[in-house]
Formats: sequence, structure tokens, C-alpha cells
Amino acid sequence: MSTIQNKVVIIMGASSGIGEATTKRLAQDGAKLVIAARREDRLKALVETLPGAEISFAVADVTKEEQVQAVIDLAVEKYGRVDVLFNNAGIMPTAPLSQKRFSEWRQMLDINIMGVLNGIAAVLPIMQKQKSGQIVTTDSVAGHVVFEQGAVYCGTKFAVRAIMEGLRKEERENNIRSTLISPGTVDTELHMTINDPERRQWVENLQHTIGLKSSDVAEAVAYAISTRETVTVSEIIIRPTQQED
Repeated sequence: MSTIQNKVVIIMGASSGIGEATTKRLAQDGAKLVIAARREDRLKALVETLPGAEISFAVADVTKEEQVQAVIDLAVEKYGRVDVLFNNAGIMPTAPLSQKRFSEWRQMLDINIMGVLNGIAAVLPIMQKQKSGQIVTTDSVAGHVVFEQGAVYCGTKFAVRAIMEGLRKEERENNIRSTLISPGTVDTELHMTINDPERRQWVENLQHTIGLKSSDVAEAVAYAISTRETVTVSEIIIRPTQQED
């Protein structure tokens, strides 16, 4: 029997890319899924592709703490517990600092950092009460290596690493596990959040030529979730073979 089977898993940012692929992967293993994202049409379409799965969806913006809380509450109301929260929502509008893109910076801070914190804050009381649980967060190789035009994006990903390590230390005695998934270039819709057309096209070409598939990252998530409760996979870095950084 799969160690993922019957686990209650919440996936934020589930409407495309890594979130969508992970939803499909965990559904195959018999997880009880609650998925959330901003695009209701995408969530409905995803659920319809998984007719045999035990799956619910909710529309939620990770920057709205009450909406994130509602997703957690839905899972608890339906199943009485939460085994795994996967914080997966994120954006990457890269540009040189000299362009002073204040609104982009605020949006990245709000989604990439506060979105993660909102998820942690909402689920932590449940997991503390259970004395068990796992919080998984999509970080990035950009949380380890800084690249030009990515100072703020990389900064958000470095911050997420620090937050998740702090979570591990604070909650280890409650048997709450924290896991970072740090992919390199992945063939997803992330490039669509880049506003500069030339930069967006460059990233899109990179994704299509050497990028990982979302399903590759989903496999890493599934592995981390499948380990015994006495084992914490603190971080998985997963790069395309031809990626330099």
C-alpha cells in the first residue's frame, strides 16, 4: 500500500504547472486532495480529468489570509485532519533593480513570501494539535543562486528557505516536518508573470529547450511526502541536467 494513500493533502497554486502535475501524481496514489488557486475554471477542468480521485477544490488567493484559512477549514471539515500542506503558488516578474518596479516587488513579496506564511499560519494549529503533519513549499534554485535581473525574486526565495528552516526548528518536537522543493528551470507558465517581453521570451525558450517537466517536480514532492514520519526530507534541489546555475 502506498504511504501516500489516504493522506489528506492540500495543494495551493494547483491550477497549472507543478501544482497541477502534483495533483495528478498524488491522485494516482490515492491521496485525499483539497486543491486551491485563483482560477476556478482551471480547477474545475483539473478535477474533471480525475474522475476516480477523492478531490475537492476551492478558489483562493494566497495573499488573502482569510481565503487560505477557508481552504484549510474545508479540509478539516471534510476529513478531520490535514496531513500535508503544499505551498506552491509563486510569480517571477524579473527585471533590473534600476527599473524601480515597486508594484512588481510588492506583488512578489506578497505572493512568494506572505503566501507561504499565510499557509503556515493557517495549518499550524491543526498540525500542532495532531502532533503530526508536513508542510512542503516550492522554493527554487534561485533560493541558492542569485542571477541578474532576479535580485528581488531570488530574495523572496532565499527568505522562504529561512522561514522553512525556522519552521523545522520550532515545530520538530511536534513531529511537524518541513520540506523545500527547489527546482531549476521548469516548463511551466511561470514565464507569463514576467512583464518584459524580451526577457519573457528568453525564459520561455529556456524552459522549452532544457527545462524540467512539471511531472519531474511532482515526483520529488511525492517522494518527500511518502517517507516515514520519523524522516524529514528537508530539501530537494532538482535541476535540468544542462542548467548551468
